[in-house]
Amino acid sequence: MRVLVLGGDGFLGWPTVLHLAAAGFEVGIFDSLARRDLDRELGTSSLVPIESLMNRIDAWHDAHDEWLHLYRGDTTRAGDLERALVQFGPDAVIHLAEQRSAPYSMLGSRQAAYTQRVNVIGTLNLIHAVHAVNPNIHVIKLGSLGEYGTPNLDIEEGWLDVTHKGRTDRVLYPKRPGSWYHLSKVHDSHNLEFACRAWNLRVTDLNQGVVYGVDTDQTQRHPDLATRFDYDAIFGTALNRFAVQAALGVELSVYGDGSQIRGFINLRDAVRCLELACLNPAEPGEFRVFNQLTQSISILDVAEAVASRVPGATVAHFVSDRVEEMGHHYRVTHTGLEALGLEPHYLTNEVIDGILATARRHLDRVNQAVIYPRLGGWHRD
Repeated sequence: MRVLVLGGDGFLGWPTVLHLAAAGFEVGIFDSLARRDLDRELGTSSLVPIESLMNRIDAWHDAHDEWLHLYRGDTTRAGDLERALVQFGPDAVIHLAEQRSAPYSMLGSRQAAYTQRVNVIGTLNLIHAVHAVNPNIHVIKLGSLGEYGTPNLDIEEGWLDVTHKGRTDRVLYPKRPGSWYHLSKVHDSHNLEFACRAWNLRVTDLNQGVVYGVDTDQTQRHPDLATRFDYDAIFGTALNRFAVQAALGVELSVYGDGSQIRGFINLRDAVRCLELACLNPAEPGEFRVFNQLTQSISILDVAEAVASRVPGATVAHFVSDRVEEMGHHYRVTHTGLEALGLEPHYLTNEVIDGILATARRHLDRVNQAVIYPRLGGWHRD
């Protein structure tokens, strides 16, 4: 099977490329390197040093027979995508090439517009390129659990059966996103669902939770194969931030009372989910949705779990201007991928210790100025 990974240089994209190559897929990488440009714009960097994309590819080729095909291009240029699809001839396209940070999208009008343009236009260009080149290509699109928001209802896998005034229909689950980034993901989902109805495309939409973890079996094989470790307030996850703060010996910063619940998934499971989606394609005309998580955990519980592994570590509550509910209902259906064969890894003390060990090894690279939010209204409670 030939799989083209859009955004193959990213935090999730690079381990996905290696995982699929090791599993016997023929893999193409399509990337504009825009994520590295954002590091330069924001003054941020990965805690774990990462090589250039060419050095990464060379490191893989030095020790493996599986060849990686590289296509430099930008999803906002339709011609770049069409050329890659024609030249590589994929059976599936995994679309990870989007601006992925909700905090970045909320920094101002320029960042909001950039996020919407890259994400929405990029996905529209992919839809049209697949339709023009080969409508049988299976499109696997990374969405977000944040599309749903935190409704006072159980969250189903993409669809909801509704009875209203005696009539019943199946509709896309209502979305209430909390950022311009998550709104862009909602637009993507609706555009893809329409393409399935209009052009009989086959699409799997993966609404993914927060990804944690540092390594996969492939990234551990050589330092030049490492993926990103973002800990800053723009691109870093709460778990990474807590680990770095604990390693530094400073307070772990929890926004609000910490009762916000989020879906989490291990990096190893995230790449396996993408493999399972490739191996089990949607049918022509099917817009299939999987909720990609293995656990639902409150932010306070995550912070306390990290603090419990470091003697003397303390958790502090901070007030920020994020718009998010506390103490909300959160129950998410996520049976689809497990039915296809996903065997979940969970957030254990061993996993947390591994993340802490990585943070300690690279403490000299920490920039404490980027750990806290850049938006106004941030102060200790």
